Amino acid sequence: MKIKGNVWKFKDHINTDDIISARYLNTIDAKELASHCFESIRPEFTKNVKIGDIIVAGENFGCGSSREHAPVAIKGCGIRVVIAKSFARIFFRNSINIGLPLIELKQADEINEGDVIEVDFTKGLIKNLSTGGKYKFKEYPPFLQKIVESGGLINLAKKYIKEQK
Repeated sequence: MKIKGNVWKFKDHINTDDIISARYLNTIDAKELASHCFESIRPEFTKNVKIGDIIVAGENFGCGSSREHAPVAIKGCGIRVVIAKSFARIFFRNSINIGLPLIELKQADEINEGDVIEVDFTKGLIKNLSTGGKYKFKEYPPFLQKIVESGGLINLAKKYIKEQK
């Protein structure tokens, strides 16, 4: 699986309240959540993000609460992958569970806002098409790949149940 997109760059310690403010937690609708994604720290984000764009961030992305709304909002915006130096553990798990792939990359600082990058999940390779940079990342184990490729854990479970009938 390959993903190519424009980069939105974020700093260290982006918390779940930065991603989606608590005042919007009265819905689970992905499109509604997406319409408020990052509005407190990047008000222009929802007006300008395009389907297929990619987020690149610093350390501890998704820290804060365990709310599943944060990765749902990001995925609802059309973001196909989030790359960061590190992720909060519960955010990582919530993202995988909804089929939003995350990649830990220590060299995330070398990727800039507006760069076009290509992520090759099969090869574990990120190519910065704007600068020529190439970065290896740790490939997902097969069971995580299945979850992401299925669009999330619930979809994978439904598929498994259907195959068992």
